[in-house]
Amino acid sequence: QVQLVESGGGLVPAGGSLRLSCAASGRTFSSYKMGWFRQAPGKEREFVATITWSFGTTWYADSVKGRFTISRDNAENTVYLQMNSLKPEDTAVYYCAASRVVDPGYRYWGQGTQVTVSS
Repeated sequence: QVQLVESGGGLVPAGGSLRLSCAASGRTFSSYKMGWFRQAPGKEREFVATITWSFGTTWYADSVKGRFTISRDNAENTVYLQMNSLKPEDTAVYYCAASRVVDPGYRYWGQGTQVTVSS
């Protein structure tokens, strides 16, 4: 069974940085894509970034492009989200997700980690 465990959330002032981690276990992820999503209070969950495990191809939401960087460590089976120049509107619960590259969505989800950016 695939397990995803996020960590690294917290409270940070506007303009600050945080790095989120997602430790993945339960299978080999070479044919998988890994994604980060977020959900702010009263809003729908939205896509943030994704990376393919094998080639490291990345995509970003326009709202975070140039500020956030997704990466992976194959040896540690961990995916990271480096978040710089944080804004109050980045405040949300951030979720890690995983699925086969060929899947239309994401099958596996972590429990989420809270990121709060103060103004």
